[in-house]
Amino acid sequence: MPDMKYILVTGGVISGVGKGVIASSFGTILKSCGIDVTSIKIDPYINIDAGTFSPYEHGEVYVLDDGGEVDLDLGNYERFLDITLHRDNNITTGKIYQQVIERERRGDYLGKTVQVIPHITDAIQEWVQKVAHIPVTPDNSPPKVCIVELGGTIGDIEGMSFVEAFRQFQFRVKRENFCCAHVSLVPMPKSTGEPKTKPTQSSVRELRGLGLSPDLILCRSEIPINHTVKEKISNFCHVGPEQVICIHDLSSVYHVPLLMEAQGVVQYLNERLQLNMSVPRPGRFMQKWRNLAKRVENLRKEVNITLVGKYTKLEDSYASVTKALQHASIAAGYRLNLTYVEAVSLERQTKIDDPVSYHKAWQDLCKCDGVIIPGGFGQRGMEGKIEAAQWCRETQKPMLGICLGLQAAVIEFARNVLGLKGANTTEVDPNCEDKLVIDMPEHHPGNLGGTMRLGKRKTYLESSLISQLYKKDIIEERHRHRYEVNPEYIERLEAAGLRFVGKDETRTRMEVALVDGHPYYVTVQFHPEYLSRPLSPSPPFLGLILASLGKLKSYLSKGCRLSPRNQSDVSSDEEDISVSSLSLIEEKTVIENGKHVNGVK
Repeated sequence: MPDMKYILVTGGVISGVGKGVIASSFGTILKSCGIDVTSIKIDPYINIDAGTFSPYEHGEVYVLDDGGEVDLDLGNYERFLDITLHRDNNITTGKIYQQVIERERRGDYLGKTVQVIPHITDAIQEWVQKVAHIPVTPDNSPPKVCIVELGGTIGDIEGMSFVEAFRQFQFRVKRENFCCAHVSLVPMPKSTGEPKTKPTQSSVRELRGLGLSPDLILCRSEIPINHTVKEKISNFCHVGPEQVICIHDLSSVYHVPLLMEAQGVVQYLNERLQLNMSVPRPGRFMQKWRNLAKRVENLRKEVNITLVGKYTKLEDSYASVTKALQHASIAAGYRLNLTYVEAVSLERQTKIDDPVSYHKAWQDLCKCDGVIIPGGFGQRGMEGKIEAAQWCRETQKPMLGICLGLQAAVIEFARNVLGLKGANTTEVDPNCEDKLVIDMPEHHPGNLGGTMRLGKRKTYLESSLISQLYKKDIIEERHRHRYEVNPEYIERLEAAGLRFVGKDETRTRMEVALVDGHPYYVTVQFHPEYLSRPLSPSPPFLGLILASLGKLKSYLSKGCRLSPRNQSDVSSDEEDISVSSLSLIEEKTVIENGKHVNGVK
């Protein structure tokens, strides 16, 4: 069996420099070469997982098939590489220490003093080696390359044990099987107008001082940096000029793998890790990504969607929802224009407290083509979500409600159609008159970590709009919720026109609800955004976008097929042009300088 190859991606200067997208891009390039890839994300925080985080801490909590609540970067890996990761693909300091302490309690260390070195560092190395060999593709083929992203910034005290573990690891797996890629920021202060390499020099010096020498330095900058700067980094950081890869701000994340490939990443990894890939690459190499990137560039018309959420101050709080909307918009041939509206701003109390915010929020809602109400927890903003759901239902505005969005829609319907003015969720008001949404029997309020209904579950669909979009009667989607619709009210709700067309295997847990006669009023208890892919958009999201454009009926009548004319504003002549011969210079013509990539900041 050939040795596993490892690529360690570290970050310097600042956090949020784009390690996740760059790590995903390494995988995309290698996968295009026919090499199976897996990914591991290391988060140095002491939490066992991301499940108890506020979205303002690290952005959204991403949920895996097995119910693992992990960092949003694992979402990048799954979307870019089209793989299915597991909870053990996310390592935290808390998980490592928990494992070591449990071993110590069992007496596995034979009475020795348990220390960071060697016990913690050994546990990290063993974990990485074990997880690297777990298949992540549908055919269960073993991965050949494992990409490990070390969260945080080099020099952080929290990450020291992991850096030391990988210093040892490079000798454990041998040099030809280990490569270190360091992502650093090259700022350009407006006062000088030139790129500054000193932060990168300092970051690399610190990394080398800790025992890791970068094989590749990936420089993030606002605009392309010239060859002189590249050579300066090469001279001061002990790498060849071809080992300095420049990634400036691009108009879409789909250009990142192409920009990296155009700078010789494939050739370097092939030699450095002895991957034995055939050279030169085939003529249609990465054609799928080139076509996708070109398609995104040529989108001219916009579709306006408003997101009514609770955590809109940090856009990463809704990273997967945003990506799923983008995937659906691209498939429909439109550029997404997404507006964030804070749910609290829609509430009647805000009209008194802050009339400016109130009127602006309602103006943003009224101007949109469609509305999405995503998930969330807690009391704040619930009434605003209910107001938005009522407005969409009464004005025939296309709406997709997810998780809490479904619950808000059910409460709104009970209040305004059934006349149950005391309807609410027990999460907000445990003593409400009509408990339309109740906590699930298996929920344990004393312990918040991992006690929700999590992971992939089956939903059985009745014949409806949603089963047409999915093209099947049984679907599997990922869940993350503590509360459910009260089964006692289902009959009355359905009699009044809110139809529950998706239920779990017991037929008592409501999964999908819609209003008949409405252009698109669909709410789901699961989170379809987690399984959306760039070339395979999530059906409920595609339905929302098409309904917002007035194209849903046409799409359904054609057997759920998008015709090329509807899909894109690019002429058929343009679509037929082969872009496989795009040179790096031509690739740069599609760049909008100074504009951040979503997720590559």
